[in-house]
Amino acid sequence: MKGRALLYLLDANVLIDANRDYYPIARVPEFWDWLQHHGQQGHVKLPLEVHEEIKIGKDTLAGWVKEPEVKRALLLDEEADPAIVARVVNEGYAPDLQDDEVEKIGRDPFLIAYALAEPGERYVVTTEVSKPKKTRANRHVPDVCKDLGVPCCNTFQMLKALDFKTGWNTG
Repeated sequence: MKGRALLYLLDANVLIDANRDYYPIARVPEFWDWLQHHGQQGHVKLPLEVHEEIKIGKDTLAGWVKEPEVKRALLLDEEADPAIVARVVNEGYAPDLQDDEVEKIGRDPFLIAYALAEPGERYVVTTEVSKPKKTRANRHVPDVCKDLGVPCCNTFQMLKALDFKTGWNTG
């Protein structure tokens, strides 16, 4: 990971887990300001499908992503290429998924497709961990990324690459 030259595309679980477990918006607002800043700089983005997944909630996080300045900073200004999304589903999960399986994989194929659209320039960031024995709709994002040659990391690897620290905006 070269940090600043890359675009980190966030899975919904990155924000959900951060708010719930270690950087609650009300307790660590500096983290959320940092994310917004990196969104403005073009280093961190939320694909539309991920943004929509988060904003339907009724919690603090949903309110945060709906704030106009946050949305402007973090929303990836692209549409997913349907052919790439289909490739992710067919090669990453299975070519013959049933409707309930498609529902189970949710928006993950879109997230991966956005990264696949710019090989070598984008990382998928997720809190899911590899479970290589899982199949079909039960596959995890890191395993699908690996099979498709898409770089993938977890939240803390991204934070290290982008040098998150307290006081990041004071100097």
